[in-house]
Amino acid sequence: MSDINELAEKKLKTRLTRIRKCNRDESEKEKFFNQLGASFEIFFPNRKPDELSDSLLIWTNPEGRVTHAEYSYEKPEENEFTSIPLTEKQIKPFIEAFSDFKLELDDS
Repeated sequence: MSDINELAEKKLKTRLTRIRKCNRDESEKEKFFNQLGASFEIFFPNRKPDELSDSLLIWTNPEGRVTHAEYSYEKPEENEFTSIPLTEKQIKPFIEAFSDFKLELDDS
């Protein structure tokens, strides 16, 4: 059986090929991204991250609209974790705060 790293490298190459094809062909992009949503996690800064970790997890549909969001709270040293689904009212301030957010490579 193949090593997990080899499998990951192979799958990454496949994904890169598909994304490059999408970047060249608008109809291919539309077809591919119609199947995707996105999810990401925002980690909040903490003075003692080994004692407390909290974050916001957000899932979107292919149009970029938030479909689900939750706040997670963890005490790593005590192996305690919980998450709380956010209401539309609770997620709105976060959406507003990140409204100018754009993915770019760091040039520094």
